[in-house]
Amino acid sequence: KILDFGLAKITEAKDSSGSEPTVARGTESGTVMGTVGYMSPEQVRGKNVDHRSDIFAFGTIVYELVTGKQTFHKPTSAETMTAILNEEPTSISQLAPTTPPGLLRVIHRCLEKNPDQRFQSASDLAFALEALSDSSITPGTSAHAQPGALSSRRWMTMAVVVAVVFGGALLAYLWNQSPAVPKVSNYVQLTKDGLPKRLIGTDGSRLYLYRFASDYQGVEELSVGGGEPRKSTILPSANMSPLALSPDGSELLAAEVHGVPPKGPLWSFPVLGGSPHRIGDLEVQEARWSPDGKMLAYSTGSDLFVAKTDGTESRKVASLKVTDTIINPVFSPDVTFLRFDNTNFTVSSLWETSVDHMDAHPLLPGWTKPPDSECCSVWSTDGKYFLYQSKGQIWSIPRKRDFVRSIPKPVQLTSSPLFLQSFLPSKDGKKLFVVGQTFRGQLTRYNLKSKQFEPFLGGISAEFASFSKDKQWVAYVAYPEGNLWRSKMDGSERLQLTSHANPVFLPQWSPDGKKIVFFEIFPDGRSTISEVSPDGGSPRPLMIDDPHSQDPTWSSDGSKIMFGGSAGDPASTVRTFDFTTHQIQTLPGSTGMFSPRWSPNGRYVAAISADSTNLLLFDFTTQKWSELTKGTLGWMCWSNTGEYLFAVDYTGTGTVLKIRLSDRTIQRMFDLKDISPTGYWGASLTLAPDDSPLMLRNAGTQDVYALDWETP
Repeated sequence: KILDFGLAKITEAKDSSGSEPTVARGTESGTVMGTVGYMSPEQVRGKNVDHRSDIFAFGTIVYELVTGKQTFHKPTSAETMTAILNEEPTSISQLAPTTPPGLLRVIHRCLEKNPDQRFQSASDLAFALEALSDSSITPGTSAHAQPGALSSRRWMTMAVVVAVVFGGALLAYLWNQSPAVPKVSNYVQLTKDGLPKRLIGTDGSRLYLYRFASDYQGVEELSVGGGEPRKSTILPSANMSPLALSPDGSELLAAEVHGVPPKGPLWSFPVLGGSPHRIGDLEVQEARWSPDGKMLAYSTGSDLFVAKTDGTESRKVASLKVTDTIINPVFSPDVTFLRFDNTNFTVSSLWETSVDHMDAHPLLPGWTKPPDSECCSVWSTDGKYFLYQSKGQIWSIPRKRDFVRSIPKPVQLTSSPLFLQSFLPSKDGKKLFVVGQTFRGQLTRYNLKSKQFEPFLGGISAEFASFSKDKQWVAYVAYPEGNLWRSKMDGSERLQLTSHANPVFLPQWSPDGKKIVFFEIFPDGRSTISEVSPDGGSPRPLMIDDPHSQDPTWSSDGSKIMFGGSAGDPASTVRTFDFTTHQIQTLPGSTGMFSPRWSPNGRYVAAISADSTNLLLFDFTTQKWSELTKGTLGWMCWSNTGEYLFAVDYTGTGTVLKIRLSDRTIQRMFDLKDISPTGYWGASLTLAPDDSPLMLRNAGTQDVYALDWETP
């Protein structure tokens, strides 16, 4: 006879027409199936079941191993089911008096009628069994023990060993069982422009996109069947960033954000026309509606909040390290918890917290080693699967908690040559819309005379170009690989200088051309500055004890470098490192500043406030700081003479600025939309030997695809 030991099996009955086949499922109510004597009370009632039903079944098995009798044995199935619901099994102490007390407690807890009173996870049960094997199965025996008692005790010891071994085998079996997973197939390309975009939401018949390209930055509408996107007038300004579409598709959340971390007032815009309204006094970076449309989740920097949809009753539900950033908060289908991305510049990870209290914790701790980025999550339309992106592919986690894991094992659903991101399930649950991307850039120079963009260094896919003082050599970081290279200006004599798992940033040649310094950021948030010879060799970290060193810049004589901390960190300071003495000194008044740039003559230092809203200048002569300009600023570069300071202002569509130091005159050179930049951080700016701006133009593609979605 083949037994299934009561492991949950439920079928839905056919409808009255008889046209629907019977479907085997694991968590839905319907007709009871299985070996009755091993079923849990909730299974007998035909109610929804979960892994705790399997724990009950496990208890019946161990009971039978210890006592030699079935837990609930009656003449008929109906009577057995009644006993499971209403009766307690015969006391183990009556049937097997020498059973260790620890084993009695384990079995009794497994057999609780109420699932909430059983072991709540396999890890709890495994811990109890392990403790049992360590102590209860090796009771001490008296020197005067009777032979019968000793024999009984040996028999009981063997029974417990069998129970533990059987339990371990069952746990191992269940651990290795792969749950049924959804299937995606049949990629259909819906757009063909290749321009940068992301999906915002769908009302069922239309997709709403946010496109940011040289000719247009704003919201577009696209039929779910594909075609030509149509520009939308929902948002009044290109400075507004669309965040999320309401569950009923009638309203669009948007914010005009500034600074680092970026934040701004939250607004709701009617999709079909009407007056927008400010949502309370909320200042947000990102925001999402709950599935029932009754709550909002929003983030600012490293904090996550929930509130009513009018902005009232706001309360904090997560607070991480100041160097972390919370984005993409997503409510669970039952609105009891939130999942979100925790990013720290190089790696993002999925976290989870309760809606009712602060309980933030990693969702998949130690899932990959070394860590890979996990982000950009959504729930399937039916709420049964949690989808996210890792390694550029779609992964799935069933919502149902399985028997041996609090979080079921993730399963990869796609193996596409495209980098898949920005997922959006269709309203009918039959499609999954995604943006598929290819990564490629073209190093581009802004010709100061013609005011036109032209390929530089053959248009290689690289950023952070830095040049030796004699203008014979160039160092750069390959995109998207992230490794440091150097070559002659004509591209010859190329040599790879790093092969790190982590990308490197901002290489800088020493004045004598004998060293290149750069920094890298590790998955745990640490950052370090290293030096390497342009002739090759192993890079050498400079300040091992400083976990937050970034943005190195050389002194004019090459004896020191200046560096800062992380963007968004109010504790960041501007410091110098002396290569001779190895001493580190802090620049006066630099608390709350980062990304320093030392002027060629050594008199000035430019730096940015931690929130990226102020560009400041330090004068070594006066020992004072002064403000150059405000905005959302980054990527400063000094001209060769030190007469000008270049910077990127990301306000609105973004602009490259040229600031004359003598009179603080600011010239707007060109808008970022004119070049559509790309790069590890979206855009970067350096200068060619003739002071012409260099940026990496986006030569990759991004298009919307529709995938067929099938659930088991």
